[in-house]
Amino acid sequence: MAIDLLNHKLDRAFDHIDAAGREVVDREDLLGLGARILVGFGESPTSLAGNRLVGGLGGVWASLSDALGRDGDCRLTREEFRTAMTKAFVAGDAYEPVFHPAVVAVAEICDGDGDGLVGAREFRTLLSAYGTAYDDMDAAFDRLDYTGRGVLTVAELMAAARQYYTGTDPDAAGNWLFGPL
Repeated sequence: MAIDLLNHKLDRAFDHIDAAGREVVDREDLLGLGARILVGFGESPTSLAGNRLVGGLGGVWASLSDALGRDGDCRLTREEFRTAMTKAFVAGDAYEPVFHPAVVAVAEICDGDGDGLVGAREFRTLLSAYGTAYDDMDAAFDRLDYTGRGVLTVAELMAAARQYYTGTDPDAAGNWLFGPL
């Protein structure tokens, strides 16, 4: 069951990247997700935060390609994406040095004023870039805001991302990062 849960979440992550619905993804598709995030927040890709995001996503793609023994120009099917994510970031040791900095870059863009907090509005902007249904956005926020403060800390957002992309606990709040599974 734990593997089924993780595979379901990784399939959803694949769909976030495969915005065109081609059933294959490449580096440009992942950078396209980054572009949607940057546009949503009005951030330039050449700004410091934008540069960190683009670089972080480029590193994620390089790790995915490396996990399958391919070069960075490859395309991945859904199954290959799942395998690469598992090899690199779940079973492998690339989460901290590679995936985590990409998550930090996303969180920094969400926390535009640098106060360490992400409000519901910023969270909705983020989820919009991922293609989350509008009706699921508030449910996701409410599930992650388990204290009921009306804000998420950047640390809570980063913990939710780790739980979502690598976790197998069916009760983890991070499973709700993009709405109900």
